[in-house]
Amino acid sequence: MMWLLMAVLSAVFAGLTSILAKCGIKKTDSDLATAIRTVVVLMFSWIMVFIVGSYNTIASIGLTSLIFLILSGLATGASWICYFKALSMGDINKVVPIDKSSTILTVLLAIICFGETSNLWIKLISTVILGVGIFLMVEKKSVSQRAQGKSWMIYAILSAIFASATSILAKMGISGVESNLGTAIRTGVVLIIAWIMVFARKKHTGIKALDKKELLFICLSGIATGASWLCYYYAIQNGEVSVVVPIDKMSILVTVIFSYFVFKEKLSKKALLGLILMLTATLLMAFFK
Repeated sequence: MMWLLMAVLSAVFAGLTSILAKCGIKKTDSDLATAIRTVVVLMFSWIMVFIVGSYNTIASIGLTSLIFLILSGLATGASWICYFKALSMGDINKVVPIDKSSTILTVLLAIICFGETSNLWIKLISTVILGVGIFLMVEKKSVSQRAQGKSWMIYAILSAIFASATSILAKMGISGVESNLGTAIRTGVVLIIAWIMVFARKKHTGIKALDKKELLFICLSGIATGASWLCYYYAIQNGEVSVVVPIDKMSILVTVIFSYFVFKEKLSKKALLGLILMLTATLLMAFFK
């Protein structure tokens, strides 16, 4: 099925997004980096809209679909701001698992909102396994890390909540709308939110001092995000949200592999077991869809 392949590709690109973004916010403020990335994503999205020719259908988008797409964009913007703030404060291998816990809430909401009850017990059991895996991956901090506080965890949890809302609202809004066009509209909303945050916090002055190398990584992260979104929203438009989301969230596998080689962030045996459980739960949902 094409939507399953798109879900897998979404996970791969999303995993690359986290690594590239981490490389781009060592010195650069996370809010500013998010705003710059969104500009790249928006350009990428509209290029795809014109390539597939879906710009001709803009006038036919219903008011209800438009409202849900905008709400989805608002939720995405809030999730991004919290996520990249968390990344700038904590280890990527700790932040990403918490962010991915949005999968649990999303699966439950998809079952309730969209009636995705096929193989219900498999989905529920897999969700429990997924939750255990996430719990195992969120390791306790060392003494030196505790001194930094728990702010990163709060931002990571908020990121997960908003991310879950994003998927549900997008599914409601993208019905009857070409997926590339839906992605472009949502991205426009995210762009507005991101830059409002930058100017509200007076961080736009940091643009002149941007490190060129970090700017390159931020832009590459934006391209990876755009590719991930295009694949993701095609998948949820044509497939089951309760299956697509867990597959997409396995981007953590890509993230962990790259973070090991790039940042030398090693997993403990406990965290590795958690990752295996998360992968097992995802495969169960995919094969028993």
